[in-house]
Amino acid sequence: MSAASLSRDEARRVALRAQGMLGAEGRRGGPAAMLRRLGAVQLDTISVLARSHELVAYARLGAVGRAKVEKAYWSGGAFEYWSHAACVLPAEEWPLFGFRRRYFRDRGWRWHEVPEDAGPRVLDALRDNGPMTVTELGGARRGGEWWDWSDVKIAVEFLLDVGDVVCTERRAWKRVYDLPERALPPEVLADEPDDEACLRRLVGQAGVALGVATVGDLADYHRLKRDQVRAVLDATDLVAVAVEGWRDEAWADRGALAALATRGRHRTTLLSPFDSLVWDRARTLRVFDFQHRLEAYVPAPKRVHGYFAMPLLAGGRLRGRVDPGRDGTTLVAKRLSCEPGALEAMAQALREAAEWVGCDAVALDAVDPPELAGPLRDLLA
Repeated sequence: MSAASLSRDEARRVALRAQGMLGAEGRRGGPAAMLRRLGAVQLDTISVLARSHELVAYARLGAVGRAKVEKAYWSGGAFEYWSHAACVLPAEEWPLFGFRRRYFRDRGWRWHEVPEDAGPRVLDALRDNGPMTVTELGGARRGGEWWDWSDVKIAVEFLLDVGDVVCTERRAWKRVYDLPERALPPEVLADEPDDEACLRRLVGQAGVALGVATVGDLADYHRLKRDQVRAVLDATDLVAVAVEGWRDEAWADRGALAALATRGRHRTTLLSPFDSLVWDRARTLRVFDFQHRLEAYVPAPKRVHGYFAMPLLAGGRLRGRVDPGRDGTTLVAKRLSCEPGALEAMAQALREAAEWVGCDAVALDAVDPPELAGPLRDLLA
């Protein structure tokens, strides 16, 4: 490898190490340190084996207690905001999203027109009563469709968008809102970078979390525009590299390049479809030669791999996938596909995931190719 070029395998290893899937560094410090390294962990309402943000920690740390994961996310060291999607973010990233908060404030609305008097009433209630859910504040919906929000819901979500309130916890999957000055460290609130500095720091963070990335990859990580990324790239510490087979120029973290010669053990695990290692379909295909698609919102008859198909990571490659479910204390692989050479890895990943969520058995439904079903059942037994 020259200083300016990477082979496909080198790029893949750089990406895996940066995401905590290769080597011991990804396991150090537990869930809180993992969150700081990734910079963003996506939240989603879907819960199959566990919620996606729990699965992200499990994939990197193994059988870490789920209560420990929740505590790391919601114990004052993190907040929820709009990054790649709705994400848990480390508290030190609060200043970096100032550009987005200012944009929403200048625009004056996001999803709905904001009632004039509702915002002050929400802020007064939070000052007087402490952290509250939208239900405690006065109601989430008017009673119609999901999108038919109450005035209080509209107001508090806009206050969240512009940074006048902050979400630092989910309670029964409802956001818990608080005042930033009560929920975040003073030094975080005192840091007020301008838009250019916000973008430069976010692009730099994304580059470290991805290891090696195109402009499109860097933009997708925190949902920036490509022009925003290009405008600040030269001011980051990322270096330009050429990756074998990649059409576009890439940018790499210097530390990730320096660690290329370091050996480490690969994680064998099932991944949430919302995991930051695979949440970008185009990047996943380019890095792993693996077609990844979330089919939860595809009509059931048209699904190929299942509602919540979880890719199998083994030996640094994506080598299969499984759509899991539960029947009592049995983890059921409703649909499973796997490379023949990855059967042992699939069995290991299924057994470990089952144990983590309190299941004592694994059952198989549909297996592709079908001739693998018998050998896989033998390995699971």
